[in-house]
Amino acid sequence: MSSEPKLSAAAQASLPTHVAIIMDGNGRWAKQRHLPRVQGHRVGLESVRAVIRAAGDVGVKYLTLYAFSVENWNRPKDEVDTLMKYLARFLKNEIGELNRNNVRLEAIGQIWRLPEAVQEQLAKTRAALARNTGLTLILALSYGSRTELVEAARAMAEKVKAGSLEPAEINERLVSEHLYTRHYPDPDLLIRTSGELRVSNFLLWQISYAEFVITPTFWPDFRKAQLFEALEEYARRHRRFGGL
Repeated sequence: MSSEPKLSAAAQASLPTHVAIIMDGNGRWAKQRHLPRVQGHRVGLESVRAVIRAAGDVGVKYLTLYAFSVENWNRPKDEVDTLMKYLARFLKNEIGELNRNNVRLEAIGQIWRLPEAVQEQLAKTRAALARNTGLTLILALSYGSRTELVEAARAMAEKVKAGSLEPAEINERLVSEHLYTRHYPDPDLLIRTSGELRVSNFLLWQISYAEFVITPTFWPDFRKAQLFEALEEYARRHRRFGGL
């Protein structure tokens, strides 16, 4: 029997405040097992549950999961419909588990594009978890970083047009304040599963100084042990932020 994964004292002492994860490889995991792609998404939800619990237990404050991108709307309708059903079911069924783990829920992206039933359940789940004070789980839903930046630029342009903002006043802080993520700190650690070496239009502004950990593990196989391996790797990094 394998032993329970443990986090070293060094990793615990240098824990990232905000971890962001690109959850990739569900389809390839299913293909390797000659299963339908949606089966990979279903098992991937078990990884979501395990990682949320483990991150909260060790003291990570923010966890952002790239759950559905704006590009994912281009997938076959049957797959998208199934993903939306899984999402609505997860949001409803996990309220008890998330409450027990003191998790607060937030969401970023073009939420208005989600099916109405999903939007309603998302609002109900957020309200049910609103008073929790532990891990803040941020689901990136119908999210695209370029879209986010375009919307921020438009919002600032409207203020300039209205005369409430001078172009010279636009700086990094102001741009950040117009992003979906304005209420959260930037990620310290970005994890990508399945071995792909790209960021896939995810938090392009926010990950400017994040540490990257790429694992070959497909998302359905990514659990507590793999999260702890990424946290151990993060602890070995020396973050210079452009300095020495």
